[in-house]
Amino acid sequence: MIKVVTVCGNGIGSSLMLKLKLEEIAKENQIEIDAESIDSNAAAGKVADLFVTVKEFADVFKDNQKVVFTRSYMNKKKIKEDVLPTLLELAETKK
Repeated sequence: MIKVVTVCGNGIGSSLMLKLKLEEIAKENQIEIDAESIDSNAAAGKVADLFVTVKEFADVFKDNQKVVFTRSYMNKKKIKEDVLPTLLELAETKK
């Protein structure tokens, strides 16, 4: 199972929508994820396999945190294009 954390400013709006879209994408591709949405302040201290957010929040992450930036919080096609390759890569390493 891949631990995924979605990040936005408050952790309740955009990141929740992104979390739901990622869960759909993962299910469609038979990838097991445990997703959580949080605010940008909490992201620095969080442990996860993958963080997904937009570039505006790039400065909140530490060098050892794996981050993928998506072009949209809600457009499933863009999210899939941006995040699925990394999810597939992580799924392979978790086997």
